[in-house]
Amino acid sequence: MLAETICSAASAAGLGIAAITAYRKRFLAATRIAAYSLVPVGLVMTGVVEWVSGIAFKPVVWAGFGVLALSWLLFVTARAVERRTGGTRQERKAARAAQREAVAPQAGRAVKPATSAKKEQTRPEDFSDIEAILKKHGI
Repeated sequence: MLAETICSAASAAGLGIAAITAYRKRFLAATRIAAYSLVPVGLVMTGVVEWVSGIAFKPVVWAGFGVLALSWLLFVTARAVERRTGGTRQERKAARAAQREAVAPQAGRAVKPATSAKKEQTRPEDFSDIEAILKKHGI
């Protein structure tokens, strides 16, 4: 009964604000305010408010929400761990097997890179395009 009274008072206050807004020649805003203010009365008339207030004050319902939250937390944690480790155990085994088949064995020695570090250091660097941009901007 208290919830229905509060919803009715909120709707009456909203309709009053809508009337003041319409008086100020802001009809579109007044229409929106009136629409929002009629929602609580509609919820009271359909019985939704009584149903929600009956649910909100039962401890079993809150325990159910706690169980649902725990379930959601477990799902999220499992998904995060799965992403971090690269999938399930079967997916990781299949990926390793595919990687072994794709790479040829290298007879136990490392391959040297084609370019050496000395060649990269001795080549002159060309900054002419950067200098042109700086000169263009007067720097």
